[in-house]
Amino acid sequence: MFRLCRVKPRKWGYRRSVLTSKAVCVHQQHSSSEPVDSYYDRLYPGHIPTNPIQKALLAVGSGVAALQNPYRHDMVAVLGETTGHLALINLRDRMRNDPEGYTVLTERPRIRLSTLDLKKMASLPDGSFGREYLRFLEENHVTPDSRADVKFVDNEELAYVMQRYREVHDLLHTLLGMPTNMLGEVAVKWFEAAQTGLPMCVLGAALGPLRLNTSRLQQLFTSLGPWALQSGRQARCVLSMFYERRWEQSLEDLRHELNIEPPPIVFSPSNQKNT
Repeated sequence: MFRLCRVKPRKWGYRRSVLTSKAVCVHQQHSSSEPVDSYYDRLYPGHIPTNPIQKALLAVGSGVAALQNPYRHDMVAVLGETTGHLALINLRDRMRNDPEGYTVLTERPRIRLSTLDLKKMASLPDGSFGREYLRFLEENHVTPDSRADVKFVDNEELAYVMQRYREVHDLLHTLLGMPTNMLGEVAVKWFEAAQTGLPMCVLGAALGPLRLNTSRLQQLFTSLGPWALQSGRQARCVLSMFYERRWEQSLEDLRHELNIEPPPIVFSPSNQKNT
């Protein structure tokens, strides 16, 4: 049984910290009288069951923390898990109705360094999906192992859908040709919002532009944004692709199969890191 932290609110700044503290408190606490293994592994390894009130506290607290610092990936993850139930059901149903997506749901592949053959991917020709994905990881100094495991989704199959969404995120950067700077992240969020309907993505798409400078805002609203929204709406469900079996496929062919148009702006390595 979870214990919720009770703190008397004072000022707004203090209240924001209280909400964040409550999110962390619900995240961490459990009854000391109940064995850890039996408590956390109810539906899947690491699962933490929560009631509607606790989910609401987690959603508000993690939302405030994520707004203060969009790079708090742990809080962004909690926000996605506690607000995405209906969207996850829709994504799960789309995967079930797609032959390849159904295979993904059945076999449950994971994208981790331990599951990737980096040597083989490095040997693939330029322009292949696997080689370009590896290039993205190397140039941006990111790793698929940074994606947190799902904890607060109270359905084992939906938990995998959320996990798959997280692990596919960097693949979307590759498919969309977007860097990891703020403009690239916002463009990907616009695509994800239109594609998945996850409230976390919609919130990120709405508030992300506030962190862009004037020139980047112009790029977003005149070219990248409309392209990302249209691509997200018209594309095949990106979670239904068994990417692990498509490393040798050309990036151009995979985009065509997914019905994703090439990006209107091509980012060179020299300007990828600029906001």
